[in-house]
Amino acid sequence: MKYTEFGLVNTSTMFKNAIQGNYAIPAFNFYNMETLSAILSAAREMQSPVILAVSESALKYMGPDMLMGLIHGANIKPSEQIALHLDHGGSFEACRTAIELGFSSVMIDASKLPFNENAELCKQVVDFAHNHNVSVEGELGVLSGIEDENTQSEFSSYTNPDDVEKFVHATNIDSLAIAIGTSHGAYKRKSENEQLRFDILDEVARRLPDFPLVLHGASSIPQNLIETINKFGGKMSNARGIDTTQLRTATMKNVCKINVDSDLRLAMTAAIRQTMFEKPENFNPRDYLGAARKLMIQTASDEITNIMGSNNKL
Repeated sequence: MKYTEFGLVNTSTMFKNAIQGNYAIPAFNFYNMETLSAILSAAREMQSPVILAVSESALKYMGPDMLMGLIHGANIKPSEQIALHLDHGGSFEACRTAIELGFSSVMIDASKLPFNENAELCKQVVDFAHNHNVSVEGELGVLSGIEDENTQSEFSSYTNPDDVEKFVHATNIDSLAIAIGTSHGAYKRKSENEQLRFDILDEVARRLPDFPLVLHGASSIPQNLIETINKFGGKMSNARGIDTTQLRTATMKNVCKINVDSDLRLAMTAAIRQTMFEKPENFNPRDYLGAARKLMIQTASDEITNIMGSNNKL
């Protein structure tokens, strides 16, 4: 189906506005009704455009019919500026399937391939996607860490600014994900002193003026959520995210999309753990999932305002 039938938009206008306004569009990952509902509630309450991100494993978990049924049931309107995005698509076939389902944006992640093979695969996806007015994101550089079975790497490599112009021109992608020190998962930094490579970001932005740049692995890992999880039986010592001040700085340098997955996972887990600990007699899923949804809304709303700066931008 065409994504416009679901009230969705692609990312072209929202990215242009974000670069001009020095803010970022939040790309929150979801994988069930509660996470989708929380993201939409936060975006609507904060009057923020938003990207609903779905990984290949999340698509498999929900199933395509259930996923698109949830999107249909969300009653999305084009004026809300909401995109449905395939996160870390690993093949042309995965991207094509998402587009045919009704996704308005796809990421083809061929960053582990040699430059020419990465560019060739990106171009193949772009040619197909642009025929359907769908936005395409590519990636140069590799992030370390584990997000799920489809998104993981034991090593990382920074984006080489010398490659970016050639890559964008060769592929005609709509946005570029770069590696400047972020990583997947909840264990992003060994110490609070680690800094993102703004020298790389500055050079990439200089070479690609006004071109949409993307940060993956950019969850801030709120320590209050880690403390709650550990207090009520969890074991997440030394979990540490990206400094929020650094993320906000990145939005001033052409970074107009910031991906967040772990933070909402943490919020959901913290609320469920606390609720089940404090009410051990309770076996009604609506109670602990309702608490999880409430805390995810709070977390997403806070990040929309204090990291993305995208509140009241509709």
